[in-house]
Amino acid sequence: MAGAGAARPTSRDVARVAGVSQATVSLVLGDKWRGRVSERTARLVRDAAGELGYRPNLAARNLRLGRTRTALLVVPALTNEFFARVYTGAAAVAARHGFGVVLYPSPEGVGPARDPFASARAALDGVIASSMAADALRAIRGTDLPLVMLDSDPADSDAAAHVNLDIADGMRQVTDHLLALGHRRFVHLSSAVPSWTFDVRGRALAACLGGVPGVGVRTVPAPLEVNGAREAAERALTAPGPRPTALVCDDDIVAAGACKAVRRLGLRVPEDVSVTGFDDLALATAVEPELTTVRLPAERIGERGMTALLDVLEGRPPERGDLPVTLMPRGSSGPPPAP
Repeated sequence: MAGAGAARPTSRDVARVAGVSQATVSLVLGDKWRGRVSERTARLVRDAAGELGYRPNLAARNLRLGRTRTALLVVPALTNEFFARVYTGAAAVAARHGFGVVLYPSPEGVGPARDPFASARAALDGVIASSMAADALRAIRGTDLPLVMLDSDPADSDAAAHVNLDIADGMRQVTDHLLALGHRRFVHLSSAVPSWTFDVRGRALAACLGGVPGVGVRTVPAPLEVNGAREAAERALTAPGPRPTALVCDDDIVAAGACKAVRRLGLRVPEDVSVTGFDDLALATAVEPELTTVRLPAERIGERGMTALLDVLEGRPPERGDLPVTLMPRGSSGPPPAP
């Protein structure tokens, strides 16, 4: 084993110890030896590399291969805990395969972002992007960079792979829960951010409640921030006609604003109005009462997204099927008040 002060071992040193050529060392350590050298020779090379403490120069190798082993992850905002967890999952898988992940959040938090690598697309091997930041990719679409879309329209033909959550089932779980408690007057506080994932939530809610006798549902757009959501909820709760008994929110942040609106109007959660969210962020258990919400496996989305990109780069079919989501019933939902 080379000492602390010794020169870093080279592939030439490995070849000398193993009694093979440098070309053979490159084949074995680049995992391209099968069918070209014997199992015995491959084992000799790996043993010699381990004995010497040799590590391939990945930077030089990647330059020769035209690969940088770098993926770009485009998300709406780092201030949103959900996307920070998506990054954690993607980075964990990337690290296991010798890849790095460059994170690019939209400067405005939501909506379109500038072309993040207008002069450096050659420094990327592929892109993973949330549907909420899809407009940031206009300059990248149409290039030869493979694109993996997260939580996005599966009909998008520009993407090499899609990783989706079963969002519609999550909304079905919410509505089944509230209907079982006896709710019949609903307001859907829908995110005002244009995105496929929020469109799915709205369609799923309408489909779940549309055929139920005696049920009324009204949709009120709400900004994806607490104060704007509070104002939207106050308008919904004070509108003419019978007061809704359940506020179904597209996001936990919107739900937090809805809870504030209920209290500011002198009402109680859930005795007067039940509130549900979506995501299961940390704030879902920080508010009081704790928020009934749908848990989305954010880290798993990142893991699947990075794995799908690696599959595309290696010519393998990515894993199919939506990731399951889970209703987390907590204190913010209960039976409606007596008539």
